[in-house]
Amino acid sequence: MVHFRLNGADVAADVPADMPLLWVLRDVLGFTGTKYGCGIAVCGTCTVHIDGKAARACAVPAASIEGRAVTTIEGMGTPERLHPVQQAWVDEQVPQCGYCQPGMIMAVAAFLEHNPAPDDEAIDRAITNICRCGTYPRIRRAIHRAAELRLAAATSSPQAHESPSGRTQ
Repeated sequence: MVHFRLNGADVAADVPADMPLLWVLRDVLGFTGTKYGCGIAVCGTCTVHIDGKAARACAVPAASIEGRAVTTIEGMGTPERLHPVQQAWVDEQVPQCGYCQPGMIMAVAAFLEHNPAPDDEAIDRAITNICRCGTYPRIRRAIHRAAELRLAAATSSPQAHESPSGRTQ
């Protein structure tokens, strides 16, 4: 039995310790937004967040997520309030076939947490997910747009205007 937080909720799954997280999510728990691509952690289609860091779920054994926090594409935003990366994907019309997009969005969201204003070179080094349709120019534009949306949200939030004492300035 493995116990972990999935998209903010405590879950348990009675699975073999070596079962890949991808299959725990899809086949056992029914979270099918995470897609199977290559099965060898190369393409990035199965990218999820584990404790806030991007991870390729096809190569993560179930036992290694005990007590950890896992976020899938289903845990990113809502239809009414998209995550900034999802909004940028819509704005830039990124998907063609769309199959790789959940993993791509998850990889980009984690990347922007650590590099909130990336240049093209940083994007090329960090985002190694594969898009078979080749929408890379739109992906790059969407990453830049997502960075702008995140910055705009941060500067307009009440927390952005609080002093260290917690009072709004």
